[in-house]
Amino acid sequence: MTFVSEQSLDWQTAAQLTAAACEHAITQGLKICVQVVDRHGNPLAMQRINHTPMHCTEIAADKAYTAAGFSFATHEWQQRLQQKPQLLDGLSKRPRLVVFGGGLPIFHDGTLLGAIGVSGATELQDIECAQAGLDALRCNSDEP
Repeated sequence: MTFVSEQSLDWQTAAQLTAAACEHAITQGLKICVQVVDRHGNPLAMQRINHTPMHCTEIAADKAYTAAGFSFATHEWQQRLQQKPQLLDGLSKRPRLVVFGGGLPIFHDGTLLGAIGVSGATELQDIECAQAGLDALRCNSDEP
């Protein structure tokens, strides 16, 4: 008999990731929302700094969902589809698919565990906050 085992983030680690991203944002004077999802895109933790625009909650969730679903950072879409503008245009109209920065996959030993999504600041600042969350727990957001 064969048994299948799957590595996954737990809710405690997800909460630590969101807290670290928010703490970084606060030091920069930013208001953001952060969501961490498991490898299947299911939400594990969400944190919103007071007075962050409400739409950022859904955008952060969609960034994390996209990064988990495709196993690469959301800011990479522009480069990956640079020579295919019609494909980029079509994909960007898909529900929940985000093609700009702020979503990073989370890997451990080459295995996708989930993703973190940040929204509320500039694209670059969202990426930096997401990376700060990963750095705080020494998570690797690079592809295997």
